Amino acid sequence: MQFSNSLLNLEQRKQLLYLARESVRFGLEHGHAMSVLLDQYPEIFHQELASFITLKLDGRLRGCIGHLKASQPLVSDVVENAWSAASKDSRFSKVNQLEFPQLTFHISVLTTPKPITFKSEEDLLSQIKPALDGLILETPSARGTFLPSVWDQLPRVEEFWSNLKSKAGIAPDAWPENLKVYRYYTESFSEHSS
Repeated sequence: MQFSNSLLNLEQRKQLLYLARESVRFGLEHGHAMSVLLDQYPEIFHQELASFITLKLDGRLRGCIGHLKASQPLVSDVVENAWSAASKDSRFSKVNQLEFPQLTFHISVLTTPKPITFKSEEDLLSQIKPALDGLILETPSARGTFLPSVWDQLPRVEEFWSNLKSKAGIAPDAWPENLKVYRYYTESFSEHSS
């Protein structure tokens, strides 16, 4: 299910973006994410919700880490993932102090992933909704996800799907046994368009 209407108001979005940036600032000084006291934040931040934090530098990806399953309050998830995106994304070196002021922060809050039932690859592809769906692909030995924002770079369903398979380490033309696919939606916002 999608968020029926906007989960967060403009002020709450700004507050989460501020906390994500502060967590990276704190992490650069102390080597770990800052901790948060829940009672200092609005009730909506206490809800167990999963998030992804994407960092960009000069419009290019600089780090992206998050959780697919909710396991802690949203505010804690955002703060933890912000520092992880800056320091633990294996595709990049750790963000440094010089880069920090130029970073752009983007937050995606996820709905609970739901399984898609399908009989074939063609059936699966016919059910995917471009520009809306985030997908998780899972086999006993592989796993990958694309946030809905990836549709901006890969607008065609076939292209999105084959790239997701590649990301999970599966050949684009392969159809693995025991394949599971889950759909989720996001509420996304960033510093320049919050």
